Amino acid sequence: MLAPWSLPYCFTILLGLLKLCRAQYEQLGYPQGYPQGYPEPEQEQYTAPELPPDTPRIQLRLAGDKRKHNEGRVEVFYDGEWGTVCDDDFSIHSAQVVCRELGYLEAVSWSPSSKYGKGEGRIWFDNVQCTGKEKTLALCMSNGIGVSDCKHTEDVGVVCSDKRIPGFKFINTMANNVESLNIQVEDVRIRAILSSYRKRTPVTEGYVEVKDGGKWKQICDAEWTKHNSRVICGMFGFPGERKYNARVYKMFARRRKPSYWDYSVNCTGNEAHLSSCKLGHAVAAKANSTCEGGTPVVVSCVPGRAFSPTPMTGFRKAFRQEQPLVRLRGGAIVGEGRVEVLKNGEWGTICDDNWSLLSATVVCRELGFGSAKEALSGGRLGQGMGPVHMNEVKCSGFEKSVTECFFNKESLGCSHEEDAAVTCNVPAMGFQERLRLSGGRNPYEGRVEALVERNGSLVWGTVCSDGWGTMEAMVVCRQLGLGFASNAFQETWYWPGEVSADPVVMSGVRCSGTEMSLSHCLHHGAHLTCPKGGGRNAAGVSCSETAPDLVLNPQVVEQTTYMEDRPMFMLQCAYEENCLSTTSSKTPANSYRRLLRFSSQIHNNGQSDFRPKAGRHSWVWHDCHRHYHSMEVFTHYDLLSLNGTKVAEGHKASFCLEDTDCEEGIEKRYECANFGEQGITVGCWDTYRHDIDCQWIDITDIKPGDYIFQVHYLSAYVRKKVSSTR
Repeated sequence: MLAPWSLPYCFTILLGLLKLCRAQYEQLGYPQGYPQGYPEPEQEQYTAPELPPDTPRIQLRLAGDKRKHNEGRVEVFYDGEWGTVCDDDFSIHSAQVVCRELGYLEAVSWSPSSKYGKGEGRIWFDNVQCTGKEKTLALCMSNGIGVSDCKHTEDVGVVCSDKRIPGFKFINTMANNVESLNIQVEDVRIRAILSSYRKRTPVTEGYVEVKDGGKWKQICDAEWTKHNSRVICGMFGFPGERKYNARVYKMFARRRKPSYWDYSVNCTGNEAHLSSCKLGHAVAAKANSTCEGGTPVVVSCVPGRAFSPTPMTGFRKAFRQEQPLVRLRGGAIVGEGRVEVLKNGEWGTICDDNWSLLSATVVCRELGFGSAKEALSGGRLGQGMGPVHMNEVKCSGFEKSVTECFFNKESLGCSHEEDAAVTCNVPAMGFQERLRLSGGRNPYEGRVEALVERNGSLVWGTVCSDGWGTMEAMVVCRQLGLGFASNAFQETWYWPGEVSADPVVMSGVRCSGTEMSLSHCLHHGAHLTCPKGGGRNAAGVSCSETAPDLVLNPQVVEQTTYMEDRPMFMLQCAYEENCLSTTSSKTPANSYRRLLRFSSQIHNNGQSDFRPKAGRHSWVWHDCHRHYHSMEVFTHYDLLSLNGTKVAEGHKASFCLEDTDCEEGIEKRYECANFGEQGITVGCWDTYRHDIDCQWIDITDIKPGDYIFQVHYLSAYVRKKVSSTR
């Protein structure tokens, strides 16, 4: 028989272990502690606050120069006037009260000194001290409402979590001026109504529904505008909206009685999220079954080119980018990256001064995505190269391209440490549900298992590891939203997955590395071929949230390229390392080889240092050159004919991978001297000079003419057109 204290004692131990596990996942970057696919604890349900009768009735909103929709300057509506909150004595506990009063699950951080710009009007609260448990900011200790000696340079701001409180219900305490309030609902969705749209992915057309008080409700279209539709489509990853067949939806509404939300919506059209729109008039409902002179709101969105199915599925029009003036680089997922613009034939970056959600949204829509989820600053997604083309960018939100926005042409002094980036809203394609990692020590690694249709049912199975490499692993990590690929594995016996998923369901997988889903890569289809089989020999990956991003400086190659005739007796070491063409084996020692020589400068513009995978203990010693190779091949050099046929090639082993130089303020970490550690630090570059052995292509057998010079280092290509003359 158990002792009377044993059950509570066991429960306490289990609770402690649960907290330790949660803390482990919090360190991996999950805001609520649990990655997708792992069980989450049940969350509390919202209950309307019961306030003492003498509590001042206030309303809150987040305003100012935002870089996410769930952050901003804290503004308070009281006594018919909007005002701000002073940062004196403010704390994370006060931010918690603000965020929860607005319907967010919790506060992430807070910012003093008017980070989101200076507000206007009264400063309603000063010396605010909350415990974090108060139901409203008005119940926290303060100098008293309206009593303050602060200036608007001290306006406080907060960042709230993305998640909303389950069951949250907006309660209006204002008899008038309701139109000045921001929309506060638990969730928003586009619900496909017609059977033809319910079968499509992504869902592009249907009712707009808001979740308020735990219930999904439709919105009356009596005051609905195109601007509202534009915001909704942007939220769900679509760059624009279009017309739809209203008669079909009117017939549907007559057959099924809608349940309407209490308010209309008032957007200007340039908002990135519905929560930034204003609350419209209260809807005059008739027994909550219809709205006067209207029906439920319907939106029909235009998908970007990358997300548009083939015309056979009924999509007649997809968004097309007119001219590639903007691109994203350095992002781990689709719709994320450092913003680069093309000007005078040269790609450059945008400085983050005044970079906002509004300008970021113009970039996202231009590229065929929806509105911006976040405007990133400080080179968060890596530092670019070349000039900084734009600074202090200010967009209205309706420009077709960020290049049309106003910017300060006279402003100088920005460095690549201030490169702006974006994270865009992209359509929900359901890719993440069709792939999983199994058996790993953490959610970022494991055996790759795919969900496929077999004999009319969906089954999980493994992927054949024949030819499995980094490109395929990159697609897997991107599809699962786990960042970059750090390793690709052709054996996974140490990661035992589900036994029922051992059989191979995909083989012959070949990816370019840019696909959004593993199913988009070339593969064998229904006719599988995998001699090794699945199970212990199945494909696996490990992913990382950050990665190096190696970028070749093409100007250095262009400026240093020349031809040299070099006697064969001076090329013996290069010959031993296979740096000459195959015909060199028949060349007498007193004859010459013609070499196309050049310098290469490779920058690390990523978010983590580049390191050779092999440790120093496994580096290969080359006796002729008297040095170690940390990587047998670091760079490939190819010479192609104008039709793309390879006519000559070269390669460069990494005998010394180090920080030759760095951006201002960044210290060198890697140096080859004295058998030191090799690598390239973020913000630094490694230069291979033209006079180093193997820094060439052997063109002895090539006829004079025009060729394409291609440099391939790891997983990147740079091409240049060159002329070879004798």
